[in-house]
Amino acid sequence: MKGPPNAERPTLGILLMVGFALTAPLMDSFAKMIGDALAVGQVAAARFAIQAALLVPLALALGCLHRPGRAEMGLHLIRAALILTATAFFFYSLRYMPIADAIAIFFVEPFILTLLGALLLGEAIGVRRILACAVGFMGALLIIQPTFVDIGLVALAPLVTALLFAFYMILTRKMAQRMHPITLQTYTGLAALVIAIPILTIFNGSGVTELDPSWPATRELWLLLGLGIIATLSHICISYALSFAPASTIAPIHYLEIVSATALGFWIFGDLPDGLSIIGIALIVSSGFYVFLRERKMEMAIERRIPPQP
Repeated sequence: MKGPPNAERPTLGILLMVGFALTAPLMDSFAKMIGDALAVGQVAAARFAIQAALLVPLALALGCLHRPGRAEMGLHLIRAALILTATAFFFYSLRYMPIADAIAIFFVEPFILTLLGALLLGEAIGVRRILACAVGFMGALLIIQPTFVDIGLVALAPLVTALLFAFYMILTRKMAQRMHPITLQTYTGLAALVIAIPILTIFNGSGVTELDPSWPATRELWLLLGLGIIATLSHICISYALSFAPASTIAPIHYLEIVSATALGFWIFGDLPDGLSIIGIALIVSSGFYVFLRERKMEMAIERRIPPQP
């Protein structure tokens, strides 16, 4: 099995992260355009089916597939369950919320990841980073509160996505250190199908709106295809970006996604964040930048204490 790329190429990593931030909201736009024409579970499953169909031949050509052991298979299934459920919750939220608002609420994920890193991995965090996380959550509440009044509990769906994605990222940190990005994304797609297909089969004809699949019309087929291709390309971008540059270098660029989401939301759907949402987005972005800067400062301090290797 080929391992992950290990050459430090920060400029390439930054460019790949920009590519992710510009393309990922396009995937969300396709999901929003599908709306309630298809069950949200079916849309999420199709996203990973297309990912698997695209990446299995590529992984075979690159020679980076292997037969996973039982323990590794379990980890792939857990990762897939987390990202599949997170994706379904987010796509569901897009039926009722502007893309920029949903993505802004999702961006509390770095704060959740910071707190989970302390709780689960024993990573040290100071009072200032805890306060920054609190400010970020306050920003999310400014967006959630009026949306909650309008549409109810659906406004919390991006928050659920953020929580699940944070657990997904913790597991990814462990697995990405010894696995090629294409390998990891290929097995994620396959494992998601192992989970999704039985669920959709069980609920077929059940009348449960979000899990009862139906045959898509031509328009929805094209949207699903576009969604799956963009999702695959964007997540390959972020996987390679993390292999070429430190997370602390490229993570702030992730916030460019809010800008591209706002532009796409206005261009396609005529949505623009209101004044309260703009304040909430500003709080989330500024708090996120502070958290990343603190992490970078701590990394540099640790690096200065490590003697050079002979």
